[in-house]
Amino acid sequence: MSPHPVDPAPPERPAGRSLRRRIRTGIVGVTALAMLLFAVPLAVAVSRLYRGNELAELERDATRIAALVPDNPIGPTAQVKLPASALDDRTATVGLYRPNGARVAGIGPVRSSIARASANGRVHQGTEGGELTVSVPVPSDFAVVGVVRASVATRVVSTRAYRAWAGMALLALAVLAVAAGLARLQARRIAAPLERLTKAARALGDGNFAVTTEHSGIQEADAAGLALRDTAARLGRMLERERAFSADASHQLRTPLTGLLLSLESALARPGADLRSAADEAVARGHALQDTIEDLLSLRRDVQGGGGSCDVSAELSAAAERWSPQFAAASRRVTVSVSPELSPVAASAAALRQILDVLVDNALHHGGGTVSLSGHEAVGAVSVEVADEGPGLGGDPEEAFVRRSPTARGRGIGLALARSLAEADGGRMLLRRAAPHPVFAVLLPVADAVFADSLSTDPPVNDPPHSGTRDREGS
Repeated sequence: MSPHPVDPAPPERPAGRSLRRRIRTGIVGVTALAMLLFAVPLAVAVSRLYRGNELAELERDATRIAALVPDNPIGPTAQVKLPASALDDRTATVGLYRPNGARVAGIGPVRSSIARASANGRVHQGTEGGELTVSVPVPSDFAVVGVVRASVATRVVSTRAYRAWAGMALLALAVLAVAAGLARLQARRIAAPLERLTKAARALGDGNFAVTTEHSGIQEADAAGLALRDTAARLGRMLERERAFSADASHQLRTPLTGLLLSLESALARPGADLRSAADEAVARGHALQDTIEDLLSLRRDVQGGGGSCDVSAELSAAAERWSPQFAAASRRVTVSVSPELSPVAASAAALRQILDVLVDNALHHGGGTVSLSGHEAVGAVSVEVADEGPGLGGDPEEAFVRRSPTARGRGIGLALARSLAEADGGRMLLRRAAPHPVFAVLLPVADAVFADSLSTDPPVNDPPHSGTRDREGS
C-alpha cells in the first residue's frame, strides 16, 4: 500500500514581533518615558508652587491684620476684636494669640505652637492640625504683644495641585495619542519598503528576474533594493548563459554525433565492411567529440573571455585537417592560406576552434565549392576569414547572427554562437561579403606583448592582403 502523499509544509513565519509593532512600541515608549521624566519633577514643582503661593497669601493677610491690632499688651482677660474684614474669607481662618500661644480671638486651635514660636519677633510657617499655617508677630516698642495666626486647610492646596496634575495628565495623553499616530505613520514608512523587498525576493525565488523596487527615500532600503535588483539581473543573465550553453552544446555536438552514429550503422549494415576501420574512425570521431566537450566546458568556465593567446596558423591547419575527410566525401576541398610569421592573438584556442568549426560546418552544409581558410595581419589584430564558392546569403546579413526564437527571426544558433565567442575574447565577427561567394571574417586582437613590440619598431610596408602567403590545401 503506497503511503499517503505528504503535503509540502507551509512557509514558516518569522519569529518575533513585526517591525511596525517594534517601531510603534519604541516611539510611544520613548515618548511616555520622556513625559514621565519631565512630568514628575514638574508635578512636584507645581505642588510646591501652589503651597508657596498659598503661604505667601496667608503671610500677606496676617501681616495686614497684625498692623491693625493695637500694640498694647494683651492680658489674660483682655477683650480684643479682629477687624471684621479678616473673617470674610471662608477658605482661610485667622486668629489672634498671646506670645505664649494661647488664642485670644478669631478662629484657630486653642493653643498654637507656631504662634508661640513667633514670640521671637519673626514670621513662622508650617503645617499644624492639617492646615498650612503662618504666624506674624504684633510688635510694640519693647516686646511682642501678640501673634496673628492665619491658616488654610491643606486639602485646598492639594485640590488645586490635583487639578493641575489632571490637566497635565490629559495633555500627556494627547501627546501620547499624537506620538502613536506619528509612530504608526513612521512605522508604515519604514516597514513598507522592506515588505516590498520581501515580495520582490519571493518573486525572484519564483523565477521572476525582472524585479523592480520603488524608491522609498530610505537610504538603507534603497541600497538593499538596488542590490536585490542587481542580483536578479545577474541571476537572469546567468540563467540565460546556462540556457545558451545548453543550446550551444547541443548544436555543436549534434552534427558530429549524428555522423558518428551513421558511420557505425553503415558499417554494421554493409556486408563485408571493415569493422576495424569503422571502429578506428569511430574512435577518432569520439576523440573529436571529447575535444569539443572540453572546449565547451572550458568556454563555459571562462565566461568573460580573455583565455590567453593562441597560434592562428596552427588552428587553421588543424581545422582543415579535421574537416578534410568530410569535404572529400562531398567531393570538395578545404584550403589554408596564412601570412608568414602571423602574430599570436589574445584569444582562447578553444574559442577559435569552435568559431572555425561553426564557420566550416556552415560552409559545408550551406555553401559550395572550395572552402578557403585564411589569416593575415591587420592593424593591432589578426583577420581570420572563411570563404566558400556558394550562392551566399540573401536578405539582411545581420539576421545570420541572430538566434532563431519565437520572438526573433534568425538563421539558427551556430553563427550567433561564433559571434558571441569572438566578442567574449574582445574580437569582432562580421560578414565581409554576403553573396555570391560569402566571406566571414573574425578580427581578433593580437597579444599585448606582440602589439607593444610592433609599436616600438618602424611600421612595415603593408602588402596586399594575400600576397606573400603560404598556401596549403587540405587532403
